[in-house]
Amino acid sequence: MLTARDLWKNYNNTDVVRGVSLRVDGSEILGILGPNGAGKTTTVGMLYGGVIPSRGEIHFGSLAIPAQARQARGAIGIVTQDDNLDPDFSTFDNLATFAHHFGMNTRESRQRAEELIEQVGLENHRKHRPDELSGGLKRRLVLARALINRPRLVFLDEPTTGLDPDSRQAFWKLVMDLKASGCGVILTTHYMDEAQRLSDRLLLMQQGEIVDEGTPAELIVRTVGDEVVECAGVPEGLLQELAARTGAWLRPFGGNWLMSLVPVHREEMVATLRSAAPSMLTIRSANLEDVFLRLTGDKLE
Repeated sequence: MLTARDLWKNYNNTDVVRGVSLRVDGSEILGILGPNGAGKTTTVGMLYGGVIPSRGEIHFGSLAIPAQARQARGAIGIVTQDDNLDPDFSTFDNLATFAHHFGMNTRESRQRAEELIEQVGLENHRKHRPDELSGGLKRRLVLARALINRPRLVFLDEPTTGLDPDSRQAFWKLVMDLKASGCGVILTTHYMDEAQRLSDRLLLMQQGEIVDEGTPAELIVRTVGDEVVECAGVPEGLLQELAARTGAWLRPFGGNWLMSLVPVHREEMVATLRSAAPSMLTIRSANLEDVFLRLTGDKLE
């Protein structure tokens, strides 16, 4: 559906995106995961034509972007980090008015607005202005507006930032419904649970580059393994010797230490750590945050 090859973006002699290549297919959610400043938003802006690449190629079907971005946007929906809704219009009017931009007449635009209000669960808020809606309801309205033209591909740029857990869960359901309908989705996020829950494939970005990619499960097992241990109060020399002897991965983790548990040495490793009388010892399943920490040396926050 969409392909990009060797994308670069330079601002003031600084490369903020460097050599990014990707693809996304229909009925697929491609997650782009990375900390603030990793280049996610700039990359997404280039993909839909809002940012001009310094070099590289982008194609949406047979259309070249940015040269034919206007035509491509007829089949693309965009949810930015900002709500940018018209504050003077009701929920219904925000949708009906936006529909006119796609050549719909008054009857068609009103019908489409009603369809989308029902689709995203805003039936009880059709007369409310944006400032009368909660953060979660505003995000639903922004998503509904992005779906006016029945897009084949939707961009979601950190769509749930600032939402409470219940609102995020409700928004996730809408995104999964999009995928089920055959729509492709490109999602940028810095939330681990969101990336793992929604994405079919993930691209991990750091300092403008893709540092790894794969399904969430693949990335976790390949990069970290099945389990990790967090500990405190264990001498650094002991940890380093244990990691070297077992082939484990070891890294400082805040004021603590994080170490992978190597399956064939698991019992030995746990016994050795417990014998050091640690002030804290937690064994848990590895997750995407561990992956990012190992690949980049940083946590997403």
